[in-house]
Amino acid sequence: MLKYLLTFLLFTGSQTNAQNYTPTDAGSKVHFVIKNFGINTGGDLSGIKGIIDFFPDNLAECKFDVTVAVSTINTDNGMRDKSLVSDEYFDATKFPLIHLISTKISKTNKTEDGFFYFIGNLTIKGVTKPISFPFQAKKINGDYLFTGNFQIERTDFGVGEKNIVLSDEVAVSLSVLAKKN
Repeated sequence: MLKYLLTFLLFTGSQTNAQNYTPTDAGSKVHFVIKNFGINTGGDLSGIKGIIDFFPDNLAECKFDVTVAVSTINTDNGMRDKSLVSDEYFDATKFPLIHLISTKISKTNKTEDGFFYFIGNLTIKGVTKPISFPFQAKKINGDYLFTGNFQIERTDFGVGEKNIVLSDEVAVSLSVLAKKN
């Protein structure tokens, strides 16, 4: 009986100390830049959803599991946006989400608090690749703003493989506002 009581107390105690957050579109930005004919062209994605368990003092318990909706791509050019959601590029009908999930969060070598390192997997168009990048977590009124940058090779994910005027390298910047649950 004592064993069950201790298990219950440990479980409920860890749940009350949980720091779970929900990413929100309002206050968030997922931005990308790619060279098109040698000129930087950018766009944004929205429809951000997921769960973030963030414990800055216990990084082993952290977990990021976040998606954005491919159909929301916005480059300020309707014809380009329509092309990007087609099967030649992102194939939004078959693969509606881009998914980022952590496998490990660690401290960086920066001496200031709030800097971490993300290690995980990125899935685009049904292709999953490992990814890692530094990010910053700023506490704002009990919520968190997570910011970070990384680069990917679009052809690694089967995005626009036949297009020779686009650079293979895509720069992605994240600014994700996550509200405490």
